[in-house]
Amino acid sequence: MSAKLFLGAIAKFLLGVVLVGVLVFLPAGTFNYFGGWLLMGILFVPMFLAGIVMMFVNPDLLKKRLNAKEKEREQSIVVKLSGLMFILGFVVASLDFRFGWFPLPTGVSIGGAVVFLLAYIMYAEVLRENTYLSRTIELQENQKVISTGLYGVVRHPMYSATLLLFLSIPIVLGSLISFLIFLSYPFIIAKRIKNEEKVLTQNLEGYKEYKEKVKYRLIPFIW
Repeated sequence: MSAKLFLGAIAKFLLGVVLVGVLVFLPAGTFNYFGGWLLMGILFVPMFLAGIVMMFVNPDLLKKRLNAKEKEREQSIVVKLSGLMFILGFVVASLDFRFGWFPLPTGVSIGGAVVFLLAYIMYAEVLRENTYLSRTIELQENQKVISTGLYGVVRHPMYSATLLLFLSIPIVLGSLISFLIFLSYPFIIAKRIKNEEKVLTQNLEGYKEYKEKVKYRLIPFIW
């Protein structure tokens, strides 16, 4: 673990806390927003703990996860669309809370938090199984195909986990309108997966055979 990696990780973590806090509480016009605090807790506490574990156990993986600069033009567009979805989703959820448009019951928000945490556990398992995972589409030195565990069920279990994570966020925030905005995520991630598989098929030995073995990309028996 290097001091540079530690400071970079802490800086990005704090930036994320501030950014999400502003997007959630500023439009709400109050800090008395249960769904907002619930989301902050389930999002950033596990993230902080996971970062600490990676920092000591697998700093190379942490470094890859912190690198968010896409080289592929098509993937850069996907990242920007995802960012727009998050901004609109957070702001609309907070306005929904502020003006009481279509609020969801507190029990539903808590149920969404349970789904979020279960998806986070799935996400952590994917990171444990595949140490080649980075936030950008790239081939790494000595990279090989992973076909066991969750990778034996779907080809992109990390995206399956993020699908559950992101669709549960507006539920935690208690906003049906925001949920409709987040429904754009499956289409955004489908575009990313198609481009990623094109790159992996062309450049990663054994990936073509892996696609023939594991038929489903994201959701078993569906796609």
